[in-house]
Amino acid sequence: MVGCGFHLKFLDSKCYCSTSQSCYLVLGLILAYYITFSTCVQASPGTADRVPSPVSCRSITSLQHCRVHPDGVHDLDCFGKYNNRGTKLCVWKPGNHAQERTYTLLIKQKEKKCRAYINLPGLSKVINLHENYNLTAEVYENTDTINCTKAVFSALPKNLLRCGPPHKLSVTRNSGKLDLNVSWEKEDMPVVTLYSVRYRALSSLSWNRSLVRSQNENRCTVENLNSSLVYVVQIQCVANDKCTQCPWSETYTIPSELTAQPVIVKFEDTAMENGRRLLTLSWKFSAHQQLDGYYVTIGKESEEDSSERMYITQPQLTLVLSYSAYYLNVSAVNNVSISPAVSRTIPQKQDMPDVGLGKLNVTVHNNMSFSIYWKNELSKTFVCFSVEWRRSGHKTLHMSFHENANYRTLSSLPEALEPYSRYSITLHARPKKPPCNMKHINNSESTYGSTQFYFIEGTPVSAPTNISSYNVTQKSVVLQWLSIPEEDIRGFLLGYTIHYREFNWGTEKNVTVDPLSNYCELGDLTSGTAYQVQISGFTEAGAGVRSAPSFFKTDQEYFNINVSGVVIILAVVVTLLIFGPSVIKRTKVIVWPSIPHPGKSYTMQKIEGPCELELLESINTLKVEEWDTNSLQIVEKEAATPAGTLPSTLQLLNASEDESYAPDMTCDWSQGEPEDAASDILPDDSTDTCPNIQQKNPPLAFSTDYTTMEMFHQGISQVIPANTVTQATDLTVAKSELDYVGQFSTSPISDSEDMLKVL
Repeated sequence: MVGCGFHLKFLDSKCYCSTSQSCYLVLGLILAYYITFSTCVQASPGTADRVPSPVSCRSITSLQHCRVHPDGVHDLDCFGKYNNRGTKLCVWKPGNHAQERTYTLLIKQKEKKCRAYINLPGLSKVINLHENYNLTAEVYENTDTINCTKAVFSALPKNLLRCGPPHKLSVTRNSGKLDLNVSWEKEDMPVVTLYSVRYRALSSLSWNRSLVRSQNENRCTVENLNSSLVYVVQIQCVANDKCTQCPWSETYTIPSELTAQPVIVKFEDTAMENGRRLLTLSWKFSAHQQLDGYYVTIGKESEEDSSERMYITQPQLTLVLSYSAYYLNVSAVNNVSISPAVSRTIPQKQDMPDVGLGKLNVTVHNNMSFSIYWKNELSKTFVCFSVEWRRSGHKTLHMSFHENANYRTLSSLPEALEPYSRYSITLHARPKKPPCNMKHINNSESTYGSTQFYFIEGTPVSAPTNISSYNVTQKSVVLQWLSIPEEDIRGFLLGYTIHYREFNWGTEKNVTVDPLSNYCELGDLTSGTAYQVQISGFTEAGAGVRSAPSFFKTDQEYFNINVSGVVIILAVVVTLLIFGPSVIKRTKVIVWPSIPHPGKSYTMQKIEGPCELELLESINTLKVEEWDTNSLQIVEKEAATPAGTLPSTLQLLNASEDESYAPDMTCDWSQGEPEDAASDILPDDSTDTCPNIQQKNPPLAFSTDYTTMEMFHQGISQVIPANTVTQATDLTVAKSELDYVGQFSTSPISDSEDMLKVL
């Protein structure tokens, strides 16, 4: 406990009081004075939040153990502002290892004049100084411990006028340039006139060689930067007599410039009901890690009101719009740059069923006034409207208004109406109440109806072009052409007129065609005749100019071959060539059976023994034209020989398929096929029986009227003994009932004829 430095000794003094009350009063005053000045309170850590008053440096215990250390308190600095020269601010930074920090600040100006601020609560202290005396400031950290550290600062107070650092900085990057806009503290604004900028790439350790000076106290431009690099920037004011100190600001990191455009990956424009459409848009950005979000700017093509700019963080957007035309821009953005915008035009939706059907009518009064009419039910729901009109290739004009009736007369138009020009006009309804200007683009209006009108109609000043003819026949032709351009029609086209006549003479004929058609078929023409044709369009004002003459000639009439008939005939011929041989062969088999091969014949008539000498004699009389043949035709005639001359009638024999039949034969002529028995078998009394020959196989019969001579010889060799040959010469054979008719072959007469002669 430190005393106040004086003692009050009033007990030794003699006090004489005339009365007891006055004595007590004097004693009370003396006691109060003693109590007030005999108590000295020293600041403690518990009072650190209070602003301590300076005390004499003598009252502070020894600080000899405190020293300057890199990890201790450091960066002590004192400065002031131009508008308050006597007041300075001292600031410092704490040590790295101290947990509980207390600070003591000593201010020295004159010899033996020192002020101490003990138990300071923060890292700064405002002090009052004399401008003309040098200042020495010392700050101590944790003076009560052995780890006490200190920092020292010395300067002349009048040189401690500081300006900066900047209060706020905004940066933009574009085309390799860096634009800085700096705002200063209020007390610095009157005295800061210029500032300097230094910069370096984030990956570099050295600053640029020369500082960049600002244009004024706020703006500065740094050029020739690499757009893809990230930079670090520092700023300091330019020193003057009112700003003797200009420290560098903290470092500002400037992101790289956004140079790429977003890419639209989805764009859907879907019509909705009630004259609205749903626009769905999405995009992507390559350097998405360098951006903060996107700016979407949308506005009406007519420039009605101002465009709306929306900031969104996701690369997608959905809007509900009217059928009007819009423009839309999308840009990526970060805190220093905006990427180039990707633009998309949203065209006006035309010829929509829900906005046509005669919902609008227009009456033109003059070139500066017209009236637009709509149906009454619209006015029962809406009172705010917008009208847009435009002519082809020109800017869209607009006018919004409030109306309770079902029509509106627009006068004092922004531009005068042009004659012979087609105008498109659209009426939009807005659900908002007056004023009827558009507040927001999204879901702000719907399209009610659209139509077209002319101020004054005229006739077409041009004609269809590229007139061509095709599908030319003897009696008809098809004409085709290109339509008249809209700007040359100068009215509502009502149709085309085709003028044609025979070349150089003949009466002209006309045909009218629908305005939406660009072709026509002309009929009832004369074959082999040249024609001249011209085409013109017409409006309500009359017919336009004719096209240049075009010529065509119908086909000449010749013998007309039916092409389809020729094709059918060729098809039949080809079919016959391919399938004819097999068909003819099959028909021959069915109608005219083929003659079997002798070696494979299954039928052969057996010739039985010497009793058939008459048969041999008859055969000997046959004259063979071509003996080697596959067939022999024998015709039976009426017999002129007396009965009994020949024992039997010659039967034609068919060879059997099995040529190994038994040689034993009878004289009876029989047939193997029952259906021929009635016509081929002779009476029993006309044949003789050969007892020496026994029949082991069933008798063979003719299957046809043909047999072969080879088979005939086979039969003879088997049934006639050798000695009968000589006997046969003595026999006189009457004329046979069988006469040779014909035998066909291409081979020469074989030796079998000699054998028959011997027989």
